[in-house]
Amino acid sequence: MIRPALLLTLLIATPLAAQTMGRCAPPPDGTPQAFVALTTPQGRITLALETKRAPLTAANFLRYVDQKRYDGASFYRAMKIGPEAVGLIQGGFRQDGRRMLAPIAHEPTSKTGLTHCDGAISMARAAPGSARSEFFIIVEGIPSLDAAPQAMGDNAGFAVFGRVVDGMDVVRRIQAAKTDPSAGEGAMRGQMIAAPVAILSARRVKPPAPPAPPAAPPPAAPAAPAPPPADHAPPPPAPAPAPVPN
Repeated sequence: MIRPALLLTLLIATPLAAQTMGRCAPPPDGTPQAFVALTTPQGRITLALETKRAPLTAANFLRYVDQKRYDGASFYRAMKIGPEAVGLIQGGFRQDGRRMLAPIAHEPTSKTGLTHCDGAISMARAAPGSARSEFFIIVEGIPSLDAAPQAMGDNAGFAVFGRVVDGMDVVRRIQAAKTDPSAGEGAMRGQMIAAPVAILSARRVKPPAPPAPPAAPPPAAPAAPAPPPADHAPPPPAPAPAPVPN
């Protein structure tokens, strides 16, 4: 059995409310990505996975997707602190180790250049190199989960491997779900969702269409010609010629 308290230990040195940061930026143009849609009763969450900058972690997640192992998994944890609701939602199998694949090597953010910004998806773990199936999605940004090579102790942080490109409203609805104050162990106590939100399916999808450019304003109607000035009035018509006598 996998102890849920070991899946994600948050070692946060500064108040979460002070750590809010912007949405994760897209990678440089041309960087390979894979796209995955997580379908839940609350709506769909579309992820862009960093197959170049975090290849081991992204490939591991895609193995679970391609083998349909995440079908029937759930989001079971919601952490939220402060008026900005800084925190995360965590998903996977929780205690069902039979559905988990082998652990993967750790890819720290100090190597990948990624960060735990708003919308980042990252792997839960105990010790570095123990991540398997459990993952979490960041709300508002928690940079203290990044690797900190100069820090003492376990300074490897957590492995970011993608970001939400559509469905952050769904993430926030799941984060707002009612939690059981007595469930969970250690850092996770009181953060377990009372009615976990099912992951109905996890599938690769095509890249989302880029946002449409703003509509161009309609062309202006041509202005009516102004009347000529009075001192340039056309001359009066010439008088009709006199009839020629027979």
